[in-house]
Amino acid sequence: MSRLQEQYKTQITQDLFKKLNCNNIHEVPKIEKIVLNIGLGEAKDDAKIVDKAQEELSLIAGQKAVKTKAKKAIAGFKIRAGMPLGVSVTLRNKIMYEFLDRLINIAIPRIRDFRGLSSSSFDGHGNYSFGIKEQIIFPEINYDNIDKVRGLNITICTSAKNNEDGLELLKNFNMPFKGEETN
Repeated sequence: MSRLQEQYKTQITQDLFKKLNCNNIHEVPKIEKIVLNIGLGEAKDDAKIVDKAQEELSLIAGQKAVKTKAKKAIAGFKIRAGMPLGVSVTLRNKIMYEFLDRLINIAIPRIRDFRGLSSSSFDGHGNYSFGIKEQIIFPEINYDNIDKVRGLNITICTSAKNNEDGLELLKNFNMPFKGEETN
């Protein structure tokens, strides 16, 4: 069991149970999955870009990433249906907690001019999304081997019923939000 998963089961669950006034321990919100996504608009000209991004995202996630394809043709952008235009990976269970641990403790502190994550990026159902401008903040990426600096989107899906519960859950995992001190 990973360190954060152990911490969630022993400590965070009890804290949230008291803070959120839950009736049952199963009402306590939990992280269900983490989705990493890279959109590659420039891949319409060169298919090798998608392969390189897939390789980098697989290194970051610790699990093989899949290519996402265009659903329909858009003539103005010279895109055909079925053309690979992105890379995505969904993390669950042990790999998810290990990635979250690396994200919070190693990658996010390496972001240039970082002042905290916005607490307004919730979707209304307790899921949190944010973007990273450079994939080089992850230690798995060798700076000498990258062809281009790319950004990626990270979505943390929780079982929280509202934004406040989702925010409280992520704060307990020491996610660095703006204007607040972390433990």
